[in-house]
Amino acid sequence: MQATASISQSALAHNLSAVRQSCSGSKIVSMVKADAYGHHLTLVDPIIDESDLLAVSELSEAQKLREKTDKPILLLSGVYSQDELQSVLALDCHVVVHEKEQINLIAQTKQRIGVWIKIDTGMHRLGLLANEYHECIEAFKNNTLVEVECVMSHFACADEIDHPTNESQLNEFNQLTNDSVKRSMANSAAILSNKNALFDFVRPGIMLYGISPFGTDESNLKPVMELSAPILSIKTIQTGESVGYGATWTANKKTNIAIIGIGYGDGYPRHAKNGTPVCINGELCPLIGRVSMDLICVNIDSITAKVGDVVTLWGNEKLSAETVATWSDTIGYELVTGVSSRVSFNKVL
Repeated sequence: MQATASISQSALAHNLSAVRQSCSGSKIVSMVKADAYGHHLTLVDPIIDESDLLAVSELSEAQKLREKTDKPILLLSGVYSQDELQSVLALDCHVVVHEKEQINLIAQTKQRIGVWIKIDTGMHRLGLLANEYHECIEAFKNNTLVEVECVMSHFACADEIDHPTNESQLNEFNQLTNDSVKRSMANSAAILSNKNALFDFVRPGIMLYGISPFGTDESNLKPVMELSAPILSIKTIQTGESVGYGATWTANKKTNIAIIGIGYGDGYPRHAKNGTPVCINGELCPLIGRVSMDLICVNIDSITAKVGDVVTLWGNEKLSAETVATWSDTIGYELVTGVSSRVSFNKVL
């Protein structure tokens, strides 16, 4: 018996529709990097088929995605060598230019290429400074084969709606750009909270997979991944007996427990605390003891269960990934991207 991640096609379609309803005047660049946020590119057809563009982080991801679709692909990392540039041209990808050294490389192209220029408006990660942006625009004007498809930037604190950095970044972006070029600023959090940031293209990521960027349950989104695993054993322990490595939980009374076939080797968070809920036969039950590589234990005193029953770890109507992430001092992004290759993935309607 094996842990399973079921990927809902109807939930993917619903979440993409929710994006369109939130920003009907914008084209959608769907983030499918990191193997579709851990959901597997082979299992997210509604996103691949219905998005306007698709975005990946690395060239290897673009190569894999091109095997599945003729849709425009945006390579977020850009290119750093002639070999990479030639690969991008062969794949017919758009590329992000975010580093000064990339400008000269792109400006000398002898084949048509679509570029997205990324400006650093305050995140101070990737992006051109204001003077470099103007230099980039001038350099690309000298080569008619370089087509500026869009100018973009990225929020640092969009998941904190009232953070002052959001307004300052948006103001900086508006000062540097205007509607003479296509523009893009909004990630999932901004799509849900900041209508002034929508512009011509939006770039949804985590919301497509039914997880809120704010770490709370988002009623308009549906979870896409349901992670489940079987009960392998049921036993009764006595008062004073402990469970698992380190004896971090000790029974204060006679207790029925279930041992479930999933652990950090499958991507279940090792730092999930005692009390983290799992869902068994429609009821929530608390994790007890330390998460091990292959197993977790839960208290089942309040329910009826048997060996072979399927346990939901996250992703149904009673237990969200956001809830498990909060109990584990992490974020939903890390949970879904961390599910390991040991888990069996399947597509469900």
